[in-house]
Amino acid sequence: MTPPPASKATVVVDETAESRKRARLAILELANMISVPMALNAIVQLDVADTIWSSGSNTPLSASQILSLILPNSPSADADNLQRLLRLLTSYGVFNEHLSSSSSSSPSSLSATTVVERTYSQTEIGKTLVMDADGLSYGAYVLQHHHEALIKAWPMVRTAVEDSTTEPFVRAHGEKAYTYYGKIEGMNELTQKAMAGVSVPLLRAVLGYGYYGFVGGDGCGGVKVERDW
Repeated sequence: MTPPPASKATVVVDETAESRKRARLAILELANMISVPMALNAIVQLDVADTIWSSGSNTPLSASQILSLILPNSPSADADNLQRLLRLLTSYGVFNEHLSSSSSSSPSSLSATTVVERTYSQTEIGKTLVMDADGLSYGAYVLQHHHEALIKAWPMVRTAVEDSTTEPFVRAHGEKAYTYYGKIEGMNELTQKAMAGVSVPLLRAVLGYGYYGFVGGDGCGGVKVERDW
């Protein structure tokens, strides 16, 4: 016999309580959390991290300055939208924001107007997105984890609870991830860069800078480690 559906209790709360105010803000932040990885993905795609870093200078740049370097021949490019991404990621510690103000006036105005310019530099977190001498960074990891095919599988996560016989990725694309990705040009290279970008810095931290990753001609790859003990 099928049990009757459970009744939903009515929640009675004091909407003026500080704890309730914090709860409302917290759930809004969770509901909009997708904006953070999507902003990070866009920043990597636009090559913003390497542009700011500029061979180690890390000179603070405005959104307009960054845009002129990454999209020099695109009159429709929008610096305001780029600045929104930069400010969002600044709140998560990816960039430093620097404020400078200046006064400007026009012949038609009797008073000066204060103009605030926002410029951005790399934090230690942001530096992980900058390519090293071997062309590695965490940028490829960001791109690989936010590939369009994987993003399409996320709305199917609920089905893993309802019926676990078919994984969400298969429901979204009709085949397993490795099979699907194998048909996409450049995906294998991106995955290799993503894994190398994460693992090589970690192993260098453990083994020292004598670690050069997987090299060799044995078909399976070898490990080259050179260190004075």
